Amino acid sequence: MLILSLDTTTRAGSIAILRGTTVLHELTGDATRTHAQRLPGDLMTACAAAGITIEQIALFAVAAGPGSFTGLRVGIATIQGLAMARDRRVVPVSTLEAIAEASGARTVAAWMDAQRGEVFAQVFERQDGIEHPRTDPINAPPRIALELHHEALAGAEFHGDGAVRYREDIIAVRGSSTIVAASVPPLAGAIGRIAARRAGEAVLPHAIVPIYVRRPDAEIARDRRSGT
Repeated sequence: MLILSLDTTTRAGSIAILRGTTVLHELTGDATRTHAQRLPGDLMTACAAAGITIEQIALFAVAAGPGSFTGLRVGIATIQGLAMARDRRVVPVSTLEAIAEASGARTVAAWMDAQRGEVFAQVFERQDGIEHPRTDPINAPPRIALELHHEALAGAEFHGDGAVRYREDIIAVRGSSTIVAASVPPLAGAIGRIAARRAGEAVLPHAIVPIYVRRPDAEIARDRRSGT
């Protein structure tokens, strides 16, 4: 089964073509251009590099968040359009779970840079090759996230662009022996592998529900203006 997976939750994002759980090709986007500028061109490039056409894709997968609100909308809308036109289903995947999957670690604190001095954070534990959540996802300043997830963080490695950015905060609280990733791999391959395992849970394109964790900035600004 050929799978196309897309991540637009980060600035660069990525695309992967998989046959089952095997990645045939993974493409990291150009961070100097927006997702809207690169899509769907990058999708065609990835398919060509994998030696297939978009019509051969049997299942689509997309990062459903958390992440950039604009990026989420672009990515989900792109996959919805491709899937609807071809009568295919989609597996929405948590970006935080994809970070844990990509890390390969047994216990993972998946941290995404949420901007404004905050992170999206969730702790996972790998059992039988599958990521199981130890905590719910949260949005908080790094040190608050460390406090809220304190018990679940025993033996955890920290991965994701939030972990890279706030490495000093993590080390200051958790100690110098804590493993903090030094780089961030593309996530589309991990999203595709999760989708392959969950093919039976695929949904119709219109049923994709974004995972925001934090309310959109427009809503927050509106509430501030109204004094609520």
